[in-house]
Amino acid sequence: MMPLLLLPGMMCDARLFSPQIASLSGRVPLVSYPLVGHDSVAGLAAQILATAPPQFALAGLSMGGIVAMEILRQAPERVEKLALLDTNPLAEKEEIKARRDPQMQAARNGDLRRVMRDEMKPNYLAEGPNMGSILDLCMAMAMDLGPKVFLSQSIALRDRPDQCDTLRAFERPALVLCGRDDTLCPIERHHLMHDLLPNSTLHIIDGAGHLPTLEQPEQITAALLRWLES
Repeated sequence: MMPLLLLPGMMCDARLFSPQIASLSGRVPLVSYPLVGHDSVAGLAAQILATAPPQFALAGLSMGGIVAMEILRQAPERVEKLALLDTNPLAEKEEIKARRDPQMQAARNGDLRRVMRDEMKPNYLAEGPNMGSILDLCMAMAMDLGPKVFLSQSIALRDRPDQCDTLRAFERPALVLCGRDDTLCPIERHHLMHDLLPNSTLHIIDGAGHLPTLEQPEQITAALLRWLES
């Protein structure tokens, strides 16, 4: 089976996909790329392409999905299959841009933990029995990455391009998936991506918000396997 590249969301690392890595590692060559080292989506995508296999399946969640779409724009011939999870193909809205500067200033002032606790984490998850442990993991990933990564990722997201034309042109198998209770990247964004992609499957996960890989891991692993084998 072809290699699967996993791209995590903002202030997350490979631990975002830890259940899928544990389940798939014996069957699929897996590579997870941290979204660090550049403050633009184009720079992050080019950096990944520089070391990625010649052809690959590509899955990204949230910011990882945004970078995945830019990888597809830069090198469509290398992407055999595409999975977009809890993400958004549109450029950032002005009202969201306006929230970033105070968050970035707080991170510069050493207040990243508060930003993550009060402004980011409350939007992540659906109510569930594992909510506390997942939020603790999110905080650990964010604090390990630190304020410099928060600043560069914030700039990259703020300045990202619209990718609707990129998706229209991709005719290979695509999976569009999101948690039903995702408030950051709501269901209508995923219907849009499903409509744009000529050869896509849409999968809505009950009992999950913005991080279904951790909230409903067995369902996500099964959906990824079906997509990889399609």
